Amino acid sequence: MTTVLTVFTKPWTGPLPQLADTVAELGLQGVELPVRPGYQVTPETVATGLPAAARILAERGLQIRSVAGPIDEATIAACGEAGVPMIRICVAVDMAIGFRATVEAYRRQFDALIPALERYGVAIGIQNHSGLQIGSAAGVLYLIEPYDPKHVCAVLDMAHCSVAGEPTALAVDILADRLRLANFKSAYQRRITAPEEEAAYKVHWTTHQHAAYSWRDFVQALRKIGYSGAYCLPAEYSHPSGQGQRMGDEVLPFLRGDVAHLKGLLREVAG
Repeated sequence: MTTVLTVFTKPWTGPLPQLADTVAELGLQGVELPVRPGYQVTPETVATGLPAAARILAERGLQIRSVAGPIDEATIAACGEAGVPMIRICVAVDMAIGFRATVEAYRRQFDALIPALERYGVAIGIQNHSGLQIGSAAGVLYLIEPYDPKHVCAVLDMAHCSVAGEPTALAVDILADRLRLANFKSAYQRRITAPEEEAAYKVHWTTHQHAAYSWRDFVQALRKIGYSGAYCLPAEYSHPSGQGQRMGDEVLPFLRGDVAHLKGLLREVAG
């Protein structure tokens, strides 16, 4: 089975042909495309924009394996038309109502969308995210357990698990039969106060060498469960100013190193 490596194209907001060239030059097979204001495809243009984007990317031998955008019937239908199998989302916990009520609200939303997901052959992929969100594999499983994975599945991001303190082997085991996308990015908690002051930390996004978990362990754990989905590099690297993330081609030196490292691990495990 061919291994598919993709990149989340969040850093680039320029024309699609230029984006396609950049991704192809990285030696990847596809993308996760944002469907967001300010990007090549927006929620307002998704019906025509997403199929058009798929055609442009296909000219470079690239697939749209997932989108990061709204979960509504218009986006689901556009994904079906464009051959995109997944809409990836994260789940913020509304602290005004609490965790359980947030889960119930999302499940009601999923329930209403099941007919459209079935009709168009699209899944909603739930990614764990640190902070006031569902941050662990265990939390994702709790949310999606009532659903068939062809409708609502899991996206595992070990960088966020590592920030939350969830071990790699455990996280992969928890989501083994529901996992459709694996994210490879890196983070650690950086102390931002002096040693003699009360400790405060900030998440720093970085390259594979400095991750708070082992990319090798993640690849090996995925192989152990027979994982066959895509491997996505989210291309998130903290800006040296401490404000936000690097954008545009500024990510390329870091991303190239991560792509090469992941390819090497996949060859090593397959070998």
